[in-house]
Amino acid sequence: MAGANQRIDWPGLMRAGLHGLGLEPRDFWALTPIELMIMMGREGADPGFSRASLDALMTRFPDKVNQTTCGGTDDST
Repeated sequence: MAGANQRIDWPGLMRAGLHGLGLEPRDFWALTPIELMIMMGREGADPGFSRASLDALMTRFPDKVNQTTCGGTDDST
């Protein structure tokens, strides 16, 4: 929700959740950041790490099986 150089505006988020959305404190603190953003009408906010991002990462850096780290023998024969 906040980048490396950004701070989370807790007072602003609490005002939005408790006063704007009418949430009880326990309900506010039980929400994830994305749930709060959706409730505030920010569905287009940063989606985070998507399946497409994971697929691209897996394609770029595929797993390589090393026989010495996996037991060193092929038991299929």
